[in-house]
Amino acid sequence: QVQLVESGGGLVQAGGSLRLSCAASGSTFSAMGWYRQAPGKQRELVATITSPRSTNYADSVKGRFTISRDNAKNTLTLQMNSLKPEDTAVYYCNARSQYTYLDYWGQGTQVTVSS
Repeated sequence: QVQLVESGGGLVQAGGSLRLSCAASGSTFSAMGWYRQAPGKQRELVATITSPRSTNYADSVKGRFTISRDNAKNTLTLQMNSLKPEDTAVYYCNARSQYTYLDYWGQGTQVTVSS
């Protein structure tokens, strides 16, 4: 059974930093990524990483966020620096099974950036 468990969200002032983590289990994953959904908006891509380690970022987070993964520990991390109020959203971990090509989602973690 595939499980994705996010942690690390919280409340931070503008300009601050947060580090999100996602613990994945139950499969081997090809692509992994972070998405976010703000109130009243559609879920959007934040950053993705594939194996071997090709990354892709939304223009709005380039230069501020860094995605990384530890294949040995099956964990995904998003380091978020210089946070802005517009980064406020629920952040979701996503992973695609290497065997079934199915996408899985975590339960989400709230990130709130105050001005």
